[in-house]
Amino acid sequence: MKTVIAGAGPTGLLLAGDLAAAGADVTVLERRGGESNLTRAFAVHARTLEQFDARGIAEDVIATGTKVARLRLFGDVAVDLGALRSRFNYVLITPQYNVEHVLEERALKAGARIVRGTTVTGLTQDAGGVAVHTDRDTHEADYLVGADGARSGVRQALGLDFPGRAVVRSLMLADVRLAEPPADAITVSAVGSAFAFVAPFGDGWHRIFAWNRDHQVADDAPLDVEEVRGTVRAAFGTDFGLGECRWLSRFHSDERQVEQYRTGRVFLAGDAAHVHSPAGGQGMNTGLQDAANLSWKLAAAGAGWAPDGLLDSYHTERHAVGKLVLRTSGGLIRLALLHSRAARTGRDALAGLALHVPAVRRKLTGTVSGLGIDYAHAARQEDLDLGGGRLYELLRAGRHVLLAPQAPAGYADRLVHARHERCVLVRPDGYTAWTGTQGDLPVALRASLGAPR
Repeated sequence: MKTVIAGAGPTGLLLAGDLAAAGADVTVLERRGGESNLTRAFAVHARTLEQFDARGIAEDVIATGTKVARLRLFGDVAVDLGALRSRFNYVLITPQYNVEHVLEERALKAGARIVRGTTVTGLTQDAGGVAVHTDRDTHEADYLVGADGARSGVRQALGLDFPGRAVVRSLMLADVRLAEPPADAITVSAVGSAFAFVAPFGDGWHRIFAWNRDHQVADDAPLDVEEVRGTVRAAFGTDFGLGECRWLSRFHSDERQVEQYRTGRVFLAGDAAHVHSPAGGQGMNTGLQDAANLSWKLAAAGAGWAPDGLLDSYHTERHAVGKLVLRTSGGLIRLALLHSRAARTGRDALAGLALHVPAVRRKLTGTVSGLGIDYAHAARQEDLDLGGGRLYELLRAGRHVLLAPQAPAGYADRLVHARHERCVLVRPDGYTAWTGTQGDLPVALRASLGAPR
């Protein structure tokens, strides 16, 4: 199976590594000519770390960052992640380019090719395949995945709308050195008309997001370090000794979602399919979960055993999640940017009371961390100690894992068996495909994995 992936960000690189490991011929097309540190994503949540664990790269990513057990949302409101039922009961703070580096190494080692400095300009497709046109040449493939960001050339080539609106305008970004950096790995505050967020790169530089309600200008309006310094000081009461600045930019944050994640042999994932506010650090994580959902389904199609409707289930499952993330992150950013002191005081009081209710606390931490996000017919499967190893270690084979008293015949190419008193079939993305009894297993395997060899 030949697959072309547009975009060498985290979403595209995870897909590339998974598909190449499954034996697919994978080419990744990337607009950027080289590496970039101009990243907006810093948070790697628990469910994403579980997906990395299932690929044997979790520890590599963790080594690049800082573990934070409490995630501050706004004011004095924070969520405690320490009670999460996961080996990764925290959020990892690390710049996006660290994640990309680990994923790129994995993809290249598995045999994927990355072509940089090329842009998708169009595509044509029929029942037999898809031709991907670029500013250099044309690539023939069985499938194309557009993981090429909010301005996706693949989405535009499909002629798909990207409905939505701007949720925050005139956000300022700056990479700076701080003489007196804050003690917390993530520091956020909103006071009056000012909002600011500070996170470390880990090499002495810090990324600042800042916003001033009273100075809303176009993305291309001039920006200097004094404007950033003044907004940070207004939000925190200090500028943390803000000194040298290596990069400044303005941008606006949109809430948008494409209506269809699949069009024939073309799929959209990550920011090409959905964009939303940075609140809660959901963007990169949601795209990586898109990739984890899609990769094994494409691999199954390439191997010839995908049941009817499996590829369509990518849209069914992930579009609903994208809509949930838009609602959640949109609600958080609107609460964070409340203007009046009275509104902020009321918000903090009500949120503090709500988080003392166990069900509310579990719902919020589950949504933000990704651990509480299930599909209509597939729930997240917690890691299990199976005596000779863990479940997520078995998932590193890239196949389904069957927990059952006896191994079935004819499916060795599609699943890994582990002896267990229960009967559970776990998908390669760590969600349950089926639970039942040994007697019902043959029917369940045909439904999920096709006919035996």
